[in-house]
Amino acid sequence: MTSPSLPGGTWTLGDLTVTRFGYGAMQLAGPWVMGPPADRDGALAVLREAVELGITHLDTADAYGPHVTNELIREALHPYPESLHIVTKVGADRDPQGGWPPARDPESLRRAVHSNLKTLGLETLDLVNLRLGDAEGPQPGTVADALETLVDLQQQGLIRHLGVSNATPEQVAEARTITPIVCVQNMYNLAHRRDDNLIDALADQGIAYVPFFPLGGFTPLQSTALQEVAARRGTTPMSIALAWLLQRSPNILLIPGTSSTTHLRENITGASLLLSTNDLTDLNKIGR
Repeated sequence: MTSPSLPGGTWTLGDLTVTRFGYGAMQLAGPWVMGPPADRDGALAVLREAVELGITHLDTADAYGPHVTNELIREALHPYPESLHIVTKVGADRDPQGGWPPARDPESLRRAVHSNLKTLGLETLDLVNLRLGDAEGPQPGTVADALETLVDLQQQGLIRHLGVSNATPEQVAEARTITPIVCVQNMYNLAHRRDDNLIDALADQGIAYVPFFPLGGFTPLQSTALQEVAARRGTTPMSIALAWLLQRSPNILLIPGTSSTTHLRENITGASLLLSTNDLTDLNKIGR
């Protein structure tokens, strides 16, 4: 089988060069990101396939499972290729009901960083995103105490680079007064474009923007315009949505997740599609 080439080229996060098309490991855990996968061998296979296809940007969190995705990554890929960079996040825990309660006090953040190091089998984490807000989205409030805790861990050599996730533009600005930020990871897709201005500002500053739920979350995006463009181009709405993100701005890095090697290849092929001016005109009406 011919391997699809990765679309989008690369981006530099601090001193880390990563493929703009990455892989998000969230879906490797069980239902609602809790417990083990139904197909453990399949989960290990998709991780190995991602690396074999040239992906050098893996996104995870010790809260996924919890611990499950990190342990799968370690089992599948450790010792890690030098070119592979694993991005994780801290700032949220899991409760028995599957919720995501905030965990941004200094003790919780230190515990989370050390847990990520242990489960991934690393001495230093390449990039740690501080997750802010809650399950409803970004919420206003200072990031100072939490970020300063992570800066302290960074100075101890446990973290190379820092980012923020689920953040407001004001929180991004505050974070940058405290320490260099190499990426922002927020919800964004064709239908949810609240961060348009933020993406453009970050691009001007050389900071990556990593959309989560690029395909609309646990349910695919529903849009007549998206369906029409997909039909016109003879492809799927998911392919169009991924291709649009890569063409939206050069600082956007993709981390679509899947537990299937077939779907992984389909996502890569879909994101490689070059959208026409007419396609972009129609698609840009969706989130406006």
